[in-house]
Amino acid sequence: MASISWTVSVANQALALWKLCLSFRKRDWDLADYPIAFRTQEPDPDSDYNSPRFKFHRWIAFIVNWHLSGTGDSPDEAMRSLRSAFEAVKLKRQVEGRPLPRPGTRVPIEFASQERVKAQAELAKDFTHRVLELEWAWISDGSSLWDFHTDETNDAFHAKIKEVYAVDVSDIQSAKVCEILERIAAERNSALG
Repeated sequence: MASISWTVSVANQALALWKLCLSFRKRDWDLADYPIAFRTQEPDPDSDYNSPRFKFHRWIAFIVNWHLSGTGDSPDEAMRSLRSAFEAVKLKRQVEGRPLPRPGTRVPIEFASQERVKAQAELAKDFTHRVLELEWAWISDGSSLWDFHTDETNDAFHAKIKEVYAVDVSDIQSAKVCEILERIAAERNSALG
């Protein structure tokens, strides 16, 4: 098994090198300019993600050296999913005035902003311990309650938040933790003021 993984890794890096060399012929890259590979995965019967909320996909299409992928029940479906993810990233980078990474190069993971969460740093720490019941968690401004459980609803967390902070957050459709923290902080401030 290790030799297969090593062989696949070498083949993927050779493809990345080839696409890197070709990338110097133009400046505006499309998905076809990137080194794309596929792999299959088997379901894990012991996984916490074996619930109706999560759909298992057998195929993964990914850009080599970039943490961008798509999943599907067939290679074509995985490729369509990857294309959609790529187009979303391309549009976001255009809006931000940032170019796409050169095909074949290693693209570092980009973490989402924590600006709103850090504005409530002490509350976020307390929330992590008392509501999420974790020692620590990396929470970004994009993190939601959905990221911390496998249930079908957020009802258990809504009840816990109401119990701990006496604040109802069940109407926050996004379930974003930063919005929940802001609501709790606002309720605290209005109670003090």
